Amino acid sequence: MTRRTQPRLAAGLSFLGCLLAAGAAQADSDGLAPIWGAFGETKYIFDSRLRTEMVHQDGIAETGHAMTLRARIGFETGKAWNTSLLLEGEAIMPIQDHYRPDPTSTFHSTYPVVADPEAYEFNRFTLTNTSLPGTTLTLGRQRIGLDDQRFVGAVGWRQNEQTFDAFRVVNRSITNLVLDATYLNRVNRVFGDDSRQGDYKGDNILLNAAYQTKIGKFSAFGYLLDFEPITSIAAGLNPVRDSTTTYGLRFAGEKPAGKIKLAYVASYATQSDYADNPLDFDLDYLTGELTGTFRQFSLGVGTEILEGNGVAGIGGKGFTTPLATLHKFQGWADKFLTTPANGIEDLYATGGVTLKGVGSLDTLSMVAAYHDYEAEQISADYGEEWNLSVAAKIKRVNLMLKYADYRQGIPAVGRSTEKVWMQFEFIW
Repeated sequence: MTRRTQPRLAAGLSFLGCLLAAGAAQADSDGLAPIWGAFGETKYIFDSRLRTEMVHQDGIAETGHAMTLRARIGFETGKAWNTSLLLEGEAIMPIQDHYRPDPTSTFHSTYPVVADPEAYEFNRFTLTNTSLPGTTLTLGRQRIGLDDQRFVGAVGWRQNEQTFDAFRVVNRSITNLVLDATYLNRVNRVFGDDSRQGDYKGDNILLNAAYQTKIGKFSAFGYLLDFEPITSIAAGLNPVRDSTTTYGLRFAGEKPAGKIKLAYVASYATQSDYADNPLDFDLDYLTGELTGTFRQFSLGVGTEILEGNGVAGIGGKGFTTPLATLHKFQGWADKFLTTPANGIEDLYATGGVTLKGVGSLDTLSMVAAYHDYEAEQISADYGEEWNLSVAAKIKRVNLMLKYADYRQGIPAVGRSTEKVWMQFEFIW
C-alpha cells in the first residue's frame, strides 16, 4: 500500500469502525448473543472446477495443454449488529502444465499463454454492514461487477478470478435508483501474486448510477483509474499506461413484440489519459446490440467500436478497459484483450438454443457466434472468428465443451489461434 492510498483507506476503515463501535455499545446490553446468532446462521461456500484448455497458436512452437483444478472453500456469517463476515480461500492446482501462465513469465515460454497460474490465496475477505437505511457498505477483498462487466468485472471465466481490495457503498433508498461508489487501491488480477503483473495498485474511483424504467435500465458511470507503474515489465504492459478517466452512458432493456422478446443494448463512453499516464489521447467507445428470442431459440446481431490514437510504436494506444471481464467480448480466443493502436470494429452475430428436461439433464444449451474484426482508424482487416459451445446442467453439476477459432487478417495483429475447453464444475 502506498502512502497516498493510506489516508483514503483509513477513512473507509474509520467510517465502518464507527458503525461497528455503535454495535459494540449495543453489545453491552445484549451480551454476546448477536455474535453466536450470526455464526449460527453461517452459510458455507464450496465450489470446484476441473478444466482442460488446449491452445494451438501459429508462430509458437508447442501446442498448449493446461489441465487445472480450482477449489474455493469459505463461509459467510449471518449478521451481528448489521454486520456479516465473508472469508473465502482459493486454490488453483495444475495437473497438466504444458502452458505459459502469463505473458511476462519465462516459464514454458515456448508454449502459448493460458492465464490459469498455480495459486493459493484468499479470494475474498470482507465485512458487510447494512446499518444505514437502504445502504450496503462492503470493506475488504471483494468481487465487483458493474453493468455487463465491460468496464468492471470479476473475470469469472478464468480459474483465478479478479477481485478488488476496496471500500464500496451501494445505496437503494430511492425506488428504482441504485447509486454505487467504490474506492479501491489494489486489483488482484487473474495472473496471481507470483506474476509481475499480478497486482495493480493505486488510487481508483468507480462511480455508477442506474435507474430502472419500464423500457429498460439507464446507467451513467465514471471510472477514474490511477495505477502505479511497474518498472520490471515491458513498457507496453506497464499499468500506468492504463491510467484513465472514462465517462459514459448505457441503456439496456427488453420488450415483447408479438411472440418474440426483443432485448436491446446501447452504450457510449469517452476516455482520456489521467494522472501519471505518459501518453496523450482522447478516445471513444460505442456499442449496440439487438437480440430476438422465440421460445427456446435466440438470434442476435451487434457491433462494438473502440477507437485508437493511430500512433505507431510504444506511443500507440487503443481504448482500454483493464478492469473488465474481457473474455465476454470480442471473441473467446481472447486476441484483442488489448485494443490495437488503430482501434477495432467488431461486427458480430450470435445464435443459441436452450432446452429443458433433456433426458437426465436439467438444461442443455448451445451457442454459436461469428465475429468480423476491422481496424477503426484505417482500412485494415483484423481477421474473423467462430465460437461454439455446448453446456449442460445436472442439479449442482455444470458441464461445458467450448471452441474458438480465430483466423488472422492483413495486417496481422494477432496470430491465428484455435482453443478447445472441456469443463466440469460442482457448486455446493
